[in-house]
Amino acid sequence: MKIKSKILIIAGSDSSGGAGIQADIKTATCLGSFAMTAITAVTVQNTKGVKSVVPIVPNEIYNQIIYTVKDIQPDAVKIGMLHSSQVINKVILSLKKIKTKKIILDPVMVAKGGAKLISDEAIKLMKKKLLKKVFLITPNIPEAEILTGVKINSKEDMIFAANKLIEAGVANILIKGGHLNSKKVHDIYVNKREIKIFNSKRIKTLNTHGTGCTLSTAITSFFSCGKDLKKSCELGIKYVNSAILTNPKFGKGNGPINHLNSIELNRNYK
Repeated sequence: MKIKSKILIIAGSDSSGGAGIQADIKTATCLGSFAMTAITAVTVQNTKGVKSVVPIVPNEIYNQIIYTVKDIQPDAVKIGMLHSSQVINKVILSLKKIKTKKIILDPVMVAKGGAKLISDEAIKLMKKKLLKKVFLITPNIPEAEILTGVKINSKEDMIFAANKLIEAGVANILIKGGHLNSKKVHDIYVNKREIKIFNSKRIKTLNTHGTGCTLSTAITSFFSCGKDLKKSCELGIKYVNSAILTNPKFGKGNGPINHLNSIELNRNYK
């Protein structure tokens, strides 16, 4: 497989390898993108939960981004865990130095096990300054509820919340429907021109650790390779569904998904 694009990933590290920067790099690589990184925090965690979060100094996050893009300009940027307002301000400052407008934000707020990963002050700053500067945001239902103040219990609530974010200046939004109590999973893509509902079969498994990180990076990879945004969302959802379906059943809690589901091993390596 030839490398099709270059993406910069700004996110936290997951020591268990299922989410965060580790999932991002695996996803980008498996979909044909070259991954560059700026690590925002180091988490100590496994499939059963997060033990601790060690933040990286905001200036060093800024330096990782600027020094990298001075040498290799990314075709797109994916932003994940931003744990403080100081980090968000530095990321906003660095985005001015990056020439691409293809910026996708996964507003990571709570880990799969329930641990909070961002301060209340940072959430307010994200809503006020960062959401308007990116091309797509990909919140799950709890994150969309935090960002909008809307209680979401249905597809209609998801659309209402999405439209509130569009009115607030968000360009495009994909609300992930995995938390909704429904037979199918409804992921809803909204902008000022259209609403598109992607319907997927619900796969009954605990092994969904890192699905949010993986989806946003998959979308970024497809988008950076020249697909339009809606098609990139569709292909990203298909990739994640396949990764969940073929999960390796690792760990004693919420296990990881199979990022290698898109890879066919060359005969030379069999």
